[in-house]
Amino acid sequence: MAETPFQQETRQSRRYLPIAEHGLIGDLRSVALVGSDGTIDWYCSPSFDAPSVFAALLDAERGGRFELAASVPAHTKQFYFPDTNVLITRFFTEEGVGEVQDFMPVGTARPGEEGRHRLIRRVVCVRGTVPFRALVAPRFGYGADPHTLREEEGLLLFDAGERALALTATVAMECDGRDARAEFKLGEGESAVFALDQAGGEIAPRGCAHAEAEHEFNATVDYWRRWLAQSRYRGRWREMVHRSALTLKLLTYAPTGAIVAAPTTSLPEQLGGERNWDYRYVWVRDAAFAVYALLRLGFTGEAEAFMRFLTTHISPGDGAVEGPLQIMYGIDGRAELPESELPHLEGYLGSAPVRVGNAAAPQLQLDIYGALIDSIYLYDKWAQPISSAQWDDVCHLVSWVCEHWDQPDEGVWETRGGRKNFLYSRLMCWVAIERAIRLANHRGLPADLPRWRRSRDDIYRRIMDRGWSEERGAFTQCEDSDVLDASLLMMPLAKFIAPTDPKWLSTLDALTEDLVSDSLVYRYDPEASPDGLRGDEGTFSICSFWYVEALVRAGRVDEARLAFEKMLTYANHLGLYAEEIGRTGEQQGNFPQAFTHLALISAAFNLDKALG
Repeated sequence: MAETPFQQETRQSRRYLPIAEHGLIGDLRSVALVGSDGTIDWYCSPSFDAPSVFAALLDAERGGRFELAASVPAHTKQFYFPDTNVLITRFFTEEGVGEVQDFMPVGTARPGEEGRHRLIRRVVCVRGTVPFRALVAPRFGYGADPHTLREEEGLLLFDAGERALALTATVAMECDGRDARAEFKLGEGESAVFALDQAGGEIAPRGCAHAEAEHEFNATVDYWRRWLAQSRYRGRWREMVHRSALTLKLLTYAPTGAIVAAPTTSLPEQLGGERNWDYRYVWVRDAAFAVYALLRLGFTGEAEAFMRFLTTHISPGDGAVEGPLQIMYGIDGRAELPESELPHLEGYLGSAPVRVGNAAAPQLQLDIYGALIDSIYLYDKWAQPISSAQWDDVCHLVSWVCEHWDQPDEGVWETRGGRKNFLYSRLMCWVAIERAIRLANHRGLPADLPRWRRSRDDIYRRIMDRGWSEERGAFTQCEDSDVLDASLLMMPLAKFIAPTDPKWLSTLDALTEDLVSDSLVYRYDPEASPDGLRGDEGTFSICSFWYVEALVRAGRVDEARLAFEKMLTYANHLGLYAEEIGRTGEQQGNFPQAFTHLALISAAFNLDKALG
């Protein structure tokens, strides 16, 4: 008898943890997702965009995993070691309490070992006795590359040819030529250590005994606390704001200063849909917004590193068919990000396709110029003055925007349904020119100001004339249309229109009626505005936080506070958010998402300021 769809879904769900049941650890080069059951089911080594080693999140059978858990019935809880990105998973059993401390050392490399990349899992019994089990089952190359397992100088070497990992453990491991297993019992105060090192290359893997694990743990805790101590934020919701800042920091790639949009690929925006994308790259827009959020809190080093990424790794015009900049780049600045599907992986909860690369890279999205130049303006204002070479690049970008702002494009949401005259794209072109004018006036820098002002004013009039719908009493998604779009919440945030302007207040009411559901905001209605993709999606969390900020600026502070508090209830148990929230409150899409966390920081900052 064939399974019903409900039975199929139930069977699948037993094999996959909900997206929200994960915490994040990392070392500013890559990250790992650790489930609340103690399993690492997503890990790419040695960098964000490298092929996965553990990817059970995308295929429970073929993806690979690192299990470490109590071997008797237990309930679990997760938390972050205070003010750090060290994750603790606790197991409560009838005989005792144990915990797994997961972290990836940062800033602890010995001289000549700056490229070391390792993941440490320390198991501690804190009360009574607890039996544990471990399974280390890597599957290299997104589960496609075979490997061998052998013992070598006290290490277990998982060797896939071009990629290899070395495992050291303080407990006895059984090997079957492919995977390693262990069963062991710890009494109160006892511990065990597992360490995975990148193998191959010039850095030889080394063991990780108890003393070294203790040293690495303390050094990693110290690193994160010293970094967070730079924050100037002293307002309400500090714990959520700082967790968002720590998450954004984990999404930075230290060797180049790049900031990725999310550390995962193909986590679905809708189960069974096709909106599964690879976000392990540098979106100019997302990274620029992240810089703004971190600058707001006082973190200037990340902004400086991203500016260095732009000047060192991206040359305006290189590889960009549609303009001086692509919308996204690799973490090393590469422009080619070919998209392909991995048919051997079934996808999260059976939701294929699994994609690597991103075909949206060559799209024309005019809004990126506004996001980028706004972040450069704020960097110059809050961090340090930009260089003459950087100003030359800004002038080149602004000159191009003055020439091309009135083109149709794919828009901020990367629609694959054809180009349109999106209002948000016009808005951010206005921002690009307006911020450059401010910067030129403030610093006395050379610029073609008459031309810039003409273009800025032309865009303003165009938006007011063709972006306003008398019928809807609102600004609309595209010129000469009646469809609403949540990206327009940025109009007062970008200082294009006064937040109490009657036209804006009318737009805010229309957006509330059409796109808001219990504080959660949809991007747009795909039925009213086809985007070239099948299926629906959840509410978009960055838009929900934009909505809070728009309410604040409109003087509706009580409404804003309630909406913000409701949004906080949708975070996972660690304060993390994916890209979207589903109909029953579940996290959807890639996780965690920089967009959501940077918007949380901005909304909290402005709401706290309004509350006094």
